[in-house]
Amino acid sequence: MSATRSPMTHSRTRTIAVLGGTGMVGSRVVAEATARGHRVLALARKPPREVPGSTPVTVDATDADALRTALSGSAGSAGPGGVDAVVLSVRTEPADEEFLVGVTRTVLDAAVPLGARVLVVGGAGALRSPGTPGLRVADDPAHVPAAFRPVAAAGVAQLRACRAHTGAGWVYLSPPATLEPGARTGRYRRGTDTLLTDADGRSWISAEDLAVAVLDELEHPGPDRHITAVHRDPGT
Repeated sequence: MSATRSPMTHSRTRTIAVLGGTGMVGSRVVAEATARGHRVLALARKPPREVPGSTPVTVDATDADALRTALSGSAGSAGPGGVDAVVLSVRTEPADEEFLVGVTRTVLDAAVPLGARVLVVGGAGALRSPGTPGLRVADDPAHVPAAFRPVAAAGVAQLRACRAHTGAGWVYLSPPATLEPGARTGRYRRGTDTLLTDADGRSWISAEDLAVAVLDELEHPGPDRHITAVHRDPGT
């Protein structure tokens, strides 16, 4: 069952850490969060020097101690009490499943003592294929060509790592089949663990609108652990 959400502008100010803040999705999440008035830490190995409203933090996601320090406020960047939420938006090229799973576990471990919510921007491969509930998108050649199987498999492994972690509060956001830079319309349709498509069979969203979905979920958490979002045309 899918639902429609639109941007929510009235919410308490949070401290949000974005790991992978220089990437296609992460940079849009930083921009969306700062536009809504949240305090944002843009974490990356080489963070952007100037992002209005955000604080760049240099951190290696594989360094558990450095990550805990950055999130807890021990270094002064996160403020007293640490962060309220962490957005994990990290990808490698080529796909590195071991790295992705390791970073995910490290972030979840670091979030536990802070009570911080973790939103993982994962992959579409972890979703169920529409019309075939028992088949994952990662295993459906109609959606994932053979060349992209390693990327899809890494996303599935990342979701399993989340599910195996019992101590942290997390939500895994799978984008639709196509995710690319575009316009921020603020229109999207929200679903759970099944790939969403439009009337023409397309499954896509702009990185800007996926960032809207990320912030909506952080500001107004839903009950589902695995969610997705797809572009919604006006009037639908």
